[in-house]
Amino acid sequence: MTIHPSHPSHPALPAARGIRTTPEGLAWEPSERWVRGVKGEVTVVDSRHPVLVWEPDVPVPLYAFPREEVREDLLRPAKNPPTGAHTGSSVFYDLDVDGAVVENAAWTFPAEDLAGHIAFEWFRHWHSGLDHWYEEEQEIFIHPRDPHKRVDAVPSSRHVQVEVGGMLVADTRKPVLVFETSLPTRYYIPREDVRLDLFVPTDHSTGCPYKGTARYWAWRGEGDVPRNILWSYPAPLPQVAAVQGLLAFYNEAVDITVDGERLPRPVTPFTESLKKS
Repeated sequence: MTIHPSHPSHPALPAARGIRTTPEGLAWEPSERWVRGVKGEVTVVDSRHPVLVWEPDVPVPLYAFPREEVREDLLRPAKNPPTGAHTGSSVFYDLDVDGAVVENAAWTFPAEDLAGHIAFEWFRHWHSGLDHWYEEEQEIFIHPRDPHKRVDAVPSSRHVQVEVGGMLVADTRKPVLVFETSLPTRYYIPREDVRLDLFVPTDHSTGCPYKGTARYWAWRGEGDVPRNILWSYPAPLPQVAAVQGLLAFYNEAVDITVDGERLPRPVTPFTESLKKS
C-alpha cells in the first residue's frame, strides 16, 4: 500500500484520489461507490461520497460518511461510550430507530481531514450495528471491500497433494488456485480428490466480502490438528465462482506439496486463531 501524505480540503471530491494519512495514524481515501446502510426498514446511511478509512493495525478498511448523507436525527450522544475502541478521542453515538437502540453504533474521528464525517460499526461488530450494507445494489458482509486487494480464482493443472499428520488426504491435478493479496495461495480441490470420509462437518461458518459464506469440516483422526481445518463455499460470490463446491485446507496447519515441491507452512493472521480452535 502506497501512502501519499496530501490533505485536500474536501475529501469527498472524486478528483481527490489516492491514500492520505493523518497525524493520528489513520489512512484514508475517497470512494466513488454508492453505499447504503439499513436498520430494519429504515435507511440510516445513503452516501455517494463515502470515505474508506484504515485504522492502525487493523487489516481491513471501514467507511466514514459525510454528515449530510447520514440520518443524524436518529443519532444520540452515547450513554456509555467505550474507551480505546477507535483511533484518537472519538465521539460516539447511539442509534435509535423506532425505539430500538444500538449503543455506540457510530462515531466521529478527531482527525481534521475527516471532520464532518461519521463512521459506523461493521468489522468485528457486524451483528451489533446496522442490519444490511450495500455497495451499489450488492449486499456486502463483514467489512467493506478493499480497493487495493485482489482475489483471483484461477483453474490450474498443477499436481497438488495435501497431508494431515503424515496421511495423504487429497491428491488432484485439477485444482483452482485462489490468489488473494497478503494471504498465501489457497488450493481448492474437487471433492472426488479429497478423502472427505476422514473429516466430519461442523456448525462453524465464516463470511467473506470477496468470496461469500464458507462451511467447515474437522479432522476425525488423532494428532494436534486444529478444528475447522477444511472449508468450502457452496454458493460463492460471482468473482470466485470457480471454487463452488471445492474444498480447501489451511496451509498454516497442513502439509501441501505442489508439483513435487513441499511448501513451507506460512505464518498469517490465521496462525494464532487456528491454535485456539
